[in-house]
Amino acid sequence: MNTLFWFRRDLRLFNNDALYHAIENGCRNAVFFITEKQWQKHDVAAIQLDLLKRRLSFLGELLASKGIELHIIDAADYAGCVEKLASFCEQHQVKNVYANNEYELNEVNRDKAFLQHADSNGIAFYAYDGDVIAPPGSIKNQSGEMFKVFTPFKNAWLKVYQDTHFYFAEPPQMFEPIEWQPSELLASDGSSEKWPVDDETLSHVCARFIEEKLATYQDQRDIPSIKGTSGLSPYLALGIISVHQLLALIQQRHPDVLRSSKSNLFCWVNELIWREFYRHLIAIYPNLNKYENFNDKYNAVKWRDDDSDFKAWCEGKTGYPLVDAAMRQLLQTGWMHNRLRMVVASFLTKHLLIDWRKGERFFMHHLIDGDLASNNGGWQWAASTGCDAQPYFRIFNPITQSERFDPDGEFIRKYLPELEKIPAKKIHFPHDYLEKQGKSSSYWPAIVDHKAARERALNAFKV
Repeated sequence: MNTLFWFRRDLRLFNNDALYHAIENGCRNAVFFITEKQWQKHDVAAIQLDLLKRRLSFLGELLASKGIELHIIDAADYAGCVEKLASFCEQHQVKNVYANNEYELNEVNRDKAFLQHADSNGIAFYAYDGDVIAPPGSIKNQSGEMFKVFTPFKNAWLKVYQDTHFYFAEPPQMFEPIEWQPSELLASDGSSEKWPVDDETLSHVCARFIEEKLATYQDQRDIPSIKGTSGLSPYLALGIISVHQLLALIQQRHPDVLRSSKSNLFCWVNELIWREFYRHLIAIYPNLNKYENFNDKYNAVKWRDDDSDFKAWCEGKTGYPLVDAAMRQLLQTGWMHNRLRMVVASFLTKHLLIDWRKGERFFMHHLIDGDLASNNGGWQWAASTGCDAQPYFRIFNPITQSERFDPDGEFIRKYLPELEKIPAKKIHFPHDYLEKQGKSSSYWPAIVDHKAARERALNAFKV
């Protein structure tokens, strides 16, 4: 064994250049490290770990059918990961290790530690940027620096890639099948069973979204009661599907999609570029990994340390139906509609004036698509502490958001059955109606007044 592939959050054969180059160099073995202790430190959700382990079981069998053995190794944390990888390389006389880059700080330090070992032991370490289209640091402003606002970043990104036609790369010719021995480390609790992990099903999901929903995505993506989004975020988070693959599929049907950024078709591509933007930020500004405000002038904001209000938000008992239904969706399914993520994040940071970091960690602890770069970026956007051209006084009104995006209360009723019989016009803030009906106790009271909370937030952020 001379060549080894190191799987991380790139659990795919398709569109995996690092894996292809490893195979071309004779790779017949791959490793994945189980790092439960590290995952706990990173607040990785149990449902995401279940999805990851189910995918690894599928991937191990798929690789074995193509003559590559996947070794599942228990390493506890990243220090153990480096130690176990070094030992594996020595034991099997590995001279070349291939992998895809991860951009978070702990992951970067892990790779630096292994690279030191590799350099001193004659091992070549080849790292690729398989999780992004544009490698971090490659999209710069006229001063040669990273953009701090999304729209200029997007325009520069498009200028580089609008003439690029992405391709859907099939795996190269592999080897004779071998037997796959499932590892006890991949035992599943079944919590993610509603999310398929096989390539055939996922290819149909991707194709169906692009063929049937992409044209209406811009109009339907904010309506939580319908399946207007792609539902692919958990697979992007684990690298089961690549952004290259998605852009290739879109261009097969709409070859000029990158040339028409104002079209409805481009709306979803715009979300993929947001994903790129946040990955660049987390790589270029490593302090974001330490939960620091991107905009340090807001370090002076005095957040409220109110355990009661935070508990009410976590449990979906704020008295604002859309917020509560969204939190119920997260707790029950491990996923939350994107529009609602903005609504509940704004409510926590602006209405309750509770530190965005608490909400960010709560999301990571529950989301099946938890991803540090996107989660950190989204929360700082909502809290007005991050990269955003909008000023701090953008505060979502949870009542008007509910009236606009769930006008008939269909989504609210799904997760708040106690409001099932409330008329549509009253369901967005039903307290006066319930009181008149003599049913004030059937739904918890609002924990904060919108107008007063908005004024409090404005005063707090004026510092």
